[in-house]
Amino acid sequence: MAVTDALFWYGCNMTRHAEIIRISAHLLECAGVPAAPVGGPGACCGSPKESQPRVAEGMARRTMSSFNDSGAKQVITWCPTCHMNLDDFMGATQEPRFGHAHVTEALWDRRAALAPVLTRPVTGRVLVDTHVGFNDRAPVNEAVHGLLRLVPGLEVLEHPYRGASYMCFGLAGVPGALPAHLERLVAAAREVEADTIVSIFHSCHRELVALEKTHGFKVRNWAHILGESAGLPHGDEYKDWRNAADPAALIGAERIEAAGADAVAKYVLPELNR
Repeated sequence: MAVTDALFWYGCNMTRHAEIIRISAHLLECAGVPAAPVGGPGACCGSPKESQPRVAEGMARRTMSSFNDSGAKQVITWCPTCHMNLDDFMGATQEPRFGHAHVTEALWDRRAALAPVLTRPVTGRVLVDTHVGFNDRAPVNEAVHGLLRLVPGLEVLEHPYRGASYMCFGLAGVPGALPAHLERLVAAAREVEADTIVSIFHSCHRELVALEKTHGFKVRNWAHILGESAGLPHGDEYKDWRNAADPAALIGAERIEAAGADAVAKYVLPELNR
């Protein structure tokens, strides 16, 4: 497959979890899908401006045009919101000339090529944080469970509980819904005697990582686990910062200054300290 045959579209929400994106891109290469990366504000699905339909339409139309003009046969998505908007909103601005699949789906379809790369054992009893609201768009729940079962040493557990909405972010606006989901997820993990909770999506990962500090579970994204088994760098700085007693000290003065001290104080630290 030539690089131009596929695009790996990671959207515009990549600043917190760049390592998950990098690992996903490397895994696609390992599976024989060298997709060209596309993302950032210039490749937005329009969801941040949904309250301003004309602006959102313009952003969606611009991104759709760039995809069509690229000549790519497939767009591989990372963010579930982007994936749904590609189906529902962006596709209404112009006819897509490409197919699309979520990255977990694309990797599972190429599991025969990916499996030989996953040679390093990763020990753990893991329960995946699964939701009901996206799996009908792309079979991510089945794909992630299948991918994790390719990792030697890993025990992938099953529980019937499924969270509402398409990811944890969708619960945040409903009073009490997100805490209730986390409570039921923790209870499910205890029932099956899991030691690790695995996130599928970046939004869920941000909500789950604090469970390491509050409930004693390890929390990992599926990409971190596959990356470790493939011998790729698999650190999780966001989790480290979120669970640190002093996130600013862990980030370090040099990095804060490079990013802009005022911006870090206003936008980053409040989230890490919550």
